[in-house]
Amino acid sequence: MIKDENCGYCMRGELLAKFGIYICDLSVSTLILFKEQSHPGRCIVAYKDHVSEIVNISDEERNAFFSDVNRAAKAIHKAFHPDKINYGAYGDTGCHLHMHLVPKYKDEFEWGGVFAMNPDQRYLSDAEYEEMIEKIKASL
Repeated sequence: MIKDENCGYCMRGELLAKFGIYICDLSVSTLILFKEQSHPGRCIVAYKDHVSEIVNISDEERNAFFSDVNRAAKAIHKAFHPDKINYGAYGDTGCHLHMHLVPKYKDEFEWGGVFAMNPDQRYLSDAEYEEMIEKIKASL
């Protein structure tokens, strides 16, 4: 496995804790709860290796990655019933292949617009994060 010691997706621990909470491993990726929860249920699916681009993995691995994204999206729909999930694949600074799954709810925060990367508005208690994680795991 390819790892970068400066990457939260690779190293987890304190680096990941700055923005996310580990939920579980999927077939070729890791499911992470995004700490900022202006969009209830927002998660990240991060590929298992430290690669920058989807073109850096085989077709088989790409298909497995998107299968993981689909599995996570289904769990978010089942657990939180959003009206839509927005998908974002960024990485200008982190350069680790990952996808943001951002549940959107009609008549709520940012409906009809592009989601903010980190609106820095809504953080939860440890108990609330744990409850959200358990809902997601039960829906996988």
